[in-house]
Amino acid sequence: MKATSKAQQHAAGAALSAKRGETKVSDLKGASREMYDSMTEAELDEMASVKASRLPEHKDE
Repeated sequence: MKATSKAQQHAAGAALSAKRGETKVSDLKGASREMYDSMTEAELDEMASVKASRLPEHKDE
C-alpha cells in the first residue's frame, strides 16, 4: 500500500526507522506507533518510499 499523504509517509518512515533499530520505539507516538505495531518492515518500506513531492500534506476525509 502506498502512502496517500505526506503525513502518512512521514509516520511510515518513523515506524520503519524504529523497526530497523535506527531509532527508539519509545520515541514513536500516534500513527507511527500504530504502524510499527501492525505493519511489517516490507509494508512500511513500500509506504515510506513514495515521492513526497507528489502527495498532499494531509489526506482529505
